[in-house]
Amino acid sequence: MSDKVEKTIIIGSGPAAWSAAIYASRAELEPLVFEGAMTEENRQQGTLPLGQLALTTEVENYAGFPSGNLKAFIDSAIDSEQQYLLPPVTEEEHAVTGPELMNLMRQQARNFGTRIITDDVIETDLSSKPFVVKTRENGTHRCHTLIVATGARANYLGLPSEDEYKNRGVSACAVCDGALPRFRNKPMAVVGGGDSAVEEATFLTKFASKVYLVVRRDELRASKIMQQRALDHAKIEILWNHEVLEVLGEEKAGVTGLKLIQNVEKSEHQVDISGLFLAIGHTPNTDFLGDQVEMTDKGYIRWTTPFRTYTSVPGVFAAGDVADDYYRQAITSAGTGCMAALDAERLLAEHDEI
Repeated sequence: MSDKVEKTIIIGSGPAAWSAAIYASRAELEPLVFEGAMTEENRQQGTLPLGQLALTTEVENYAGFPSGNLKAFIDSAIDSEQQYLLPPVTEEEHAVTGPELMNLMRQQARNFGTRIITDDVIETDLSSKPFVVKTRENGTHRCHTLIVATGARANYLGLPSEDEYKNRGVSACAVCDGALPRFRNKPMAVVGGGDSAVEEATFLTKFASKVYLVVRRDELRASKIMQQRALDHAKIEILWNHEVLEVLGEEKAGVTGLKLIQNVEKSEHQVDISGLFLAIGHTPNTDFLGDQVEMTDKGYIRWTTPFRTYTSVPGVFAAGDVADDYYRQAITSAGTGCMAALDAERLLAEHDEI
């Protein structure tokens, strides 16, 4: 165990974590960030460094990044040896991609002195101060304050074909991806039967020619008002008692259709679509916390004070999707990352630990 007690440790590597790191660094808290490890296990479950945005293509709704020729800017801003999961940047005009945006945030945090360790946190001891953070490869570390910004991974069906077409027509965020040109005026499908599924389907009707809502039962779990919204919408067709057997597609075009089974009659058929959106929930990345922090009934970290990132453990703060099951947007995550850093700074100042 290191003898040093860090002022603050940040766990995570999405917009919440990097925003927290930027603010904490500028406040001279000398933050240490554990961004996760580059492992196959993390790839499979969608928890590689840079968070969920590393799994997306263009991000058109993050303020300050209009479409344009970003190559010169990205090449000049990000150290070449520090680029993570960043595909070659072309000269073509495009909205900033998820990996580009996360690399830029990461670089900005580094520019202010943030220390970064590419490793997984596997266990924490929050029973007394200083807090103890145990990593897989880099031993244990201690800190006065801890910011948890580990996000929540989207639940998928687990089909090999689904994994094959992620970012090429398969998505878990309609608000993030639904307006992309590849989906405009084309049929799409949403899988799920709750409020989120109906919200996603309704949102997609702004861009799609038609939206199939694939529901594995003969009823929706959504609230009555949301159910009626789906039933009344001319562009939404509900496929009751249906499940996805396979995502169909082509190398160049991406997703082109779905193979479905009607699970009562056991009959199979296909529908033509250009995009598949999963709305079957998210799983917060909180295993390393055990039961030390109070959670909501959905497994998200509970904020214990309105408009603060406080948790049930004084000195532990939560930012981003790990505590947000409602908005789940990059820009809202970044905002709560800023809040968590400011909350940590003020707590440290109160206890003369800065």
